[in-house]
Formats: sequence, structure tokens, C-alpha cells
Amino acid sequence: MSSSTVTVHVPGNHLMPGLLGSRDELLRLVEDSFPEVIVHVRGNEITASGAKAEQVGRLFEELVVLLQQGQVLEPVAVRRSIDMVKADERPSEILTTDVLRSSRGRMVRPKTSGQKRYIEAISHNIVTFGVGPAGTGKSWLAVAMAVQALQNKQVDRIILTRPAVEAGERLGFLPGDMMAKVDPYLRPLYDALYDMLEAEGAQRMLERGTVEVAPLAFMRGRTLNNSFIILDEAQNTTPEQMKMFLTRIGFGSKVVVTGDTTQVDIQGGRSGLLGLEPILSHIDGLAWVKLTAADVVRHRIVQDIVTAYEAAAGLS
Repeated sequence: MSSSTVTVHVPGNHLMPGLLGSRDELLRLVEDSFPEVIVHVRGNEITASGAKAEQVGRLFEELVVLLQQGQVLEPVAVRRSIDMVKADERPSEILTTDVLRSSRGRMVRPKTSGQKRYIEAISHNIVTFGVGPAGTGKSWLAVAMAVQALQNKQVDRIILTRPAVEAGERLGFLPGDMMAKVDPYLRPLYDALYDMLEAEGAQRMLERGTVEVAPLAFMRGRTLNNSFIILDEAQNTTPEQMKMFLTRIGFGSKVVVTGDTTQVDIQGGRSGLLGLEPILSHIDGLAWVKLTAADVVRHRIVQDIVTAYEAAAGLS
């Protein structure tokens, strides 16, 4: 690759501190990510010289757009932006897509291109399958989209469900009635719900039935109209349970099915999610989105762990 020089003119000195970071922390991060490029900063001009100077110039242009749209640049966001630019993607188109404002006052947005494809698929399809490793935001973003649909009056209620698959401790030995026994399995869905809604508001919705959280077994025999339904941990359904669930869909409803095919806990390994894509892929209004280690948004070490497991399994 031939060497080149690119100069980026930042529109205003006031943007420079946010662009470069405290003590040039963000600038150092860019330089470390592009060791073959020399970066010079003078006033509100940034000059990049080297084999990948055009990528660095495009990166700074994208970061300027994010700053102009009111975002605060942090190291994790800059790292993701670097990965996107290296993949010929535009961070300013991905990181600025608003879903809704969470109960903590922060705007829920996709953080990777895979997550953006995921929320777009949910918006445009009746049934969306989101398949990928832990930490890719499958369940969290699905709940955010469900709350958005409820607030926009696109649906009348939200139904969150997942199979209660035992993992070493049998339900029969847990105290309480049936709902108390399955509550630990449903807790991740409650956590996501409380992230999106204030605790009191979420509790009122649960009490009124506007939001229902229930084990998958409770879906049998029902027809779910005007609902946003999320089936979480779908890799732990049996084929029979998956068919039962998918045939519950009524008029005016939207469904999101999430799962990680590398974490099948169901006895015998007969997962209702494995092998399902070729059976359903021809159906209009149904989409599959596959998230990868690149979409992990937890601590960076989680992404490295997922990548290592994929490599060991021959998946990368």
C-alpha cells in the first residue's frame, strides 16, 4: 500500500479537547491502532501520513461528526470506531441511531454494525432471530425495542419468556410456588426491563399485565395478539417447544427470538434453534441476524474470550 498524506480540518477549536481526549489519551489510542501512520496536530488541523493515512483521516472525520451530534467520546467508543473504519463502516451512521431513553437517562443506541442490523431487522420484520455469543446485546436491545413499540402504541403489551432449563439444581428443590421456582431463570429479562423503565413504572406494568414475564411452558394454548414477544435463551428449547412458541403469534404482534447456539444446556442437545434457519429462511417477514465476537459490548476481555472459544471450535 502506497504512502499518502491526509489533512483533516476540525470545524472549531472547541471540538479539539473532546477529539483528542484528556492528555491526548484518545490521540494516543489512534496512534497505537495505526502504528504505520504518523499523526501531527496543529491548532484545529490533524495531518496523517503513512500507508493507512486515509483510514486515519476518515476516522477523525467520523469522530468529529459524533462530537457535533453531542456524543462524548470515550476510549471504548473510539476503539469501536477504529474497528468500524478498518471494516469500511461509518461509525457516525451506526452509533447515532436512537432506540429510546433508558430509565437512567441514557440514550439506548447500537454500539456495533451488527447491533444496528439487528434493530433494523426487528423494525422491518414480524419475526427476528438474533443469534450470537454472550455480551452482544441480543436480549437487552430486544427489550429496548419492545419498550419503544409499547411507548409508540404499536403494541398493547410486552411478553418476555424463556425456557426454565435446569443447570445442576433441580426446580423441585427450590422453595416457593411455581413462579418463585422459575423466577431465577427469568431474572435477566427483569434486569433488562428495569434498565429501560423506572422501577415503579415497570412494577405497575407488571401488575397490570402490560408487561408479562413468564416461563415458556405458560405460552402453550395461547394466541398472542398485538404483543411484542421475546423468547430469550432459545437454544434451550426443544424442537417441539420452538414450534409451539412460533405458532402462538397472533395479529399485530412482533416476535424476537434470541439465542447462543454454543451454550445449549438442554438435556440430549436437541435444541429447537439448531438447524432451524434453513427450514424458515424462505418465509417473508422473518429475518436472521448473526452477531459475532465483534459485536460483544461488555469488557474487551469478554470479546477476546469469545474469539478464543470460536477459534478453538474451528468457527473463526
